Amino acid sequence: MAALVIAEHDNQSLKLATLNAVAAALQCSPEVDVLVAGSGADAVVAAASQIAGVRKVIQIDAPSLADQLAEPLAAQILSIASGYSHVLAPATANGKNVLPRVAAKLDVAQLSDITKVISVDTFERPIYAGNAIATVQSSDPIKVITVRTTGFDPVAATGGAAVIEKSAAADSAGKSAFVGRELTKSDRPELTAAKIIVSGGRGLGSGEKYQELIAPLADKLGAALGASRAAVDAGYVPNDYQVGQTGKIVAPQLYVAVGISGAIQHLAGMKDSKVIVAINKDPEAPIFSVADYGLVADLNTAVPELINLLP
Repeated sequence: MAALVIAEHDNQSLKLATLNAVAAALQCSPEVDVLVAGSGADAVVAAASQIAGVRKVIQIDAPSLADQLAEPLAAQILSIASGYSHVLAPATANGKNVLPRVAAKLDVAQLSDITKVISVDTFERPIYAGNAIATVQSSDPIKVITVRTTGFDPVAATGGAAVIEKSAAADSAGKSAFVGRELTKSDRPELTAAKIIVSGGRGLGSGEKYQELIAPLADKLGAALGASRAAVDAGYVPNDYQVGQTGKIVAPQLYVAVGISGAIQHLAGMKDSKVIVAINKDPEAPIFSVADYGLVADLNTAVPELINLLP
């Protein structure tokens, strides 16, 4: 049977994480459909129809889907899930919010955060903060899966010619309502899609120091801003900057860690980065165990010098 991918979007544009989920889905089935459930999301549907390897795009348009609330979105997935052997979504905040509800309603076990497809019923996923890899096999008739996007190279965003099928919205219980959303607006690249990330940790000492050192370095490199959980908990930056097991999982081309000791939960979120650069005054800091380049130095001296050397 075919696989269904739940598109990640904001009603205006398709999120890149969808391409990674499609890559995983194609390893589960040669026939992959994409569900775009939203409100006024025609641009997203058009983009999804161009994804290489996609057979069909199912568009469900309703005002109740505008804010991607878990209850109405899960109802749409459940209305068509019986036609698929696999239902996949990126392991983002949205995917982690919606698919457990789908799995519970289908009475199947969810397969979370997979990083490899071994066969149509067998997958790999990290456990113990990425220190071990579990091989899991499911005999459920429908496999409900969240995909760790760093584990799969994205498929091409263009080159496909999928059929677009419009479907009526299914009724949902309406037990939740959208109240509001506070977003951090930035001209920088989005953290999970950035090719370069500069992250700061508790070693910076304050939010002011973060802005004084990390932000200018990121500006020089054209990078996204990240942080360790310790820096977020200390109030240096908003929690949407957090990289790690309980934050965002990233794998950029370049990851620069400044004043980050390298706790297990942080390493779990960034150790798949192609090149890791660490600056820390403690030569025994765990971050150096995964770093390709390490500088043992006072960040207050090293970072300004680095900024001055960059063009």
